[in-house]
Amino acid sequence: MRHSSSPVEAFTTIMNSPSHHARRRPSGENTLFFTSLSVKVVTFFTLLSASTDHRSKLFLVLTVNSIIPQQLQSDENLRCFYKLSPISNRFSSITTSMILSRTKAADLHDGEVTDTRSSKKKKKLPELNDFLDKRDYVGALTLLEFLEGSNQRMERQDEWVAYASFHLGDYRKALQLYKKIAAEKDAKEEIWLHLSCCCFFLGMYEEAEATARKGPQSSLQNRLLFHLSHKFGDEQRLMSYHEQLQNIIEDKMSLASIHYLRSHYQEAIDTYKRLVLENSTMVALNAYIALCYYKLDYFDVSQEVINVYLMSFPDSAIALNLKACNHFRLYNGKAAEAELLTLKEKASESFEFAQDLIKHNLVVFRDGQGALQVWPKLIDIIPEARLNLVIHFLRQNDLDEAFKLVKDLEPITPPEYILKGVVNACIGQEQDSTDHLKLAQQYFQLVGGSASECDTIPGRQCMASCFFLLKQFDDVLVYLRSVQTYFMTDDVFNYNYGQALAIENNWKEAEEAFLLVQSEDFKAEYTFLSWLSRCYIMNKKPRLAWELYLRMDTSGDSYMLLQLIAHDCYRMGAFYYSAKAFDVLERIDPSPDYWEGKRGACVGVFQQIIAGVEPRDSLREMVAMLRNSSNPQVDGIVRVMKKWAKDKRVPVM
Repeated sequence: MRHSSSPVEAFTTIMNSPSHHARRRPSGENTLFFTSLSVKVVTFFTLLSASTDHRSKLFLVLTVNSIIPQQLQSDENLRCFYKLSPISNRFSSITTSMILSRTKAADLHDGEVTDTRSSKKKKKLPELNDFLDKRDYVGALTLLEFLEGSNQRMERQDEWVAYASFHLGDYRKALQLYKKIAAEKDAKEEIWLHLSCCCFFLGMYEEAEATARKGPQSSLQNRLLFHLSHKFGDEQRLMSYHEQLQNIIEDKMSLASIHYLRSHYQEAIDTYKRLVLENSTMVALNAYIALCYYKLDYFDVSQEVINVYLMSFPDSAIALNLKACNHFRLYNGKAAEAELLTLKEKASESFEFAQDLIKHNLVVFRDGQGALQVWPKLIDIIPEARLNLVIHFLRQNDLDEAFKLVKDLEPITPPEYILKGVVNACIGQEQDSTDHLKLAQQYFQLVGGSASECDTIPGRQCMASCFFLLKQFDDVLVYLRSVQTYFMTDDVFNYNYGQALAIENNWKEAEEAFLLVQSEDFKAEYTFLSWLSRCYIMNKKPRLAWELYLRMDTSGDSYMLLQLIAHDCYRMGAFYYSAKAFDVLERIDPSPDYWEGKRGACVGVFQQIIAGVEPRDSLREMVAMLRNSSNPQVDGIVRVMKKWAKDKRVPVM
């Protein structure tokens, strides 16, 4: 296909590409669970950005993950754009970095570049189309500036400068030039549409709509208004412009991008595949298909498809970034970082978007290292920066800062709902706020119950979280078991899965789940210790529960664990360890309740010794424990024990 030599013709195929916001498979990180036994809420968040794989903690979530390819190279056959808008309003109302492709007309006319110089000079100076064919917009702009400085301006020079600036992501410069051109008497009406495109990518959506309406009625205007309706969330207008789409490639691509933005990835894939069959030379469609597969968590398939595209365009920033993201999901951060450094080497310094993308994703691939230095500056440039920053604050347990970032967020996409649900659940349980917990439950239910997400891993995690907040733990287990194979080594998943199993009295499996947790921080928490202790006791392993207590430092938590062991062991007939626990409790607090508990446990041990269940040596300890009490009942009980011991010749002194 040829490049049009007219910048007006070149801008007639826009508004057709998906915007890539992080979805990342929530790796056991997008939900929050709690239980009734001094339960600790463990949050699942990845979001939107950054997980090393589907089991990691940073995203794509919702992670996502977040490492989000957001901008397509204007490659030969790339006719789409990525919708990027602010996270606070469906990623809208801020300046964003994006690239638009242009249409290559079949014939050259009207705007043909004229050159009055001699043929000898032509051979020495490269043609503008030489740069455009290579997508070298820096070279094109340099040539145009050279012609300007040497008083050899091309016909419609300013339009070409605006065109090159636009494709380099310098939308402000392009906007100023188009305003200047539009003010001229002989300016073509199409200029208003190009001006509208600049406003659109600067996040100036109201201005974009106003200027688009000044342009001529055309398929380009309809596509602009189609996407602006999506930005404004106006469903009625969206459907109205949808009906005006024509059976042309540009409109089909535009519709596919809306499918993408509405998380209808399979519909987008179907459209792109049909276009591939009709236009086998449009290699760039593979990039869109690969992005859709990435969103569906088919990272291996996405990798295969994007490799086809990279064979034709090995320097594409979006393709290289997507490859790095796939490596991040399939392997680890180091593998992804190696791929991203390839992009860094190839990216021009003037290509600001690529630089910002590299900075953002390097932090993701390095598991958040340098997050506070990089992401805050990119909040109004890369939407996923805001989401990843929320996840960073959640990891640091800085709930106030996390809440500030999502407080005014109107969620539209599943990752946004998930992340807002997680934050509300954290705040709700931290402050014991029923309102926050109810909001969290509603957000999780909306995602898990949606047709597009109900059968995905994040969707099932959300339903598990919803039922956890509703305390319907039998339903929680149904959903967690359906995704268990993906999280066998995930500490957060095993922690919450263990709690749900324990609440349903499935003690054996609960113990196994808790023992899979490797995080030292989790294992030091009272919630974890209390649940594991109860599992040990219920599984007739009271000694292991007692050892957990002995390894704890003296604190309020150790006191509560001692109470749990004393009562649970008594209930389960493990009187020996119940007596030991009540003995310590009585010495700490000489309450009549603790004495009665110790008395009953000691008598229980005595009965078990007589029955041959407990070793006779234990009697000596029981006598010693009883003598630690000043209760007048001690002498009578000890007298009976000593009499039996004398008859059976069991030493108790």
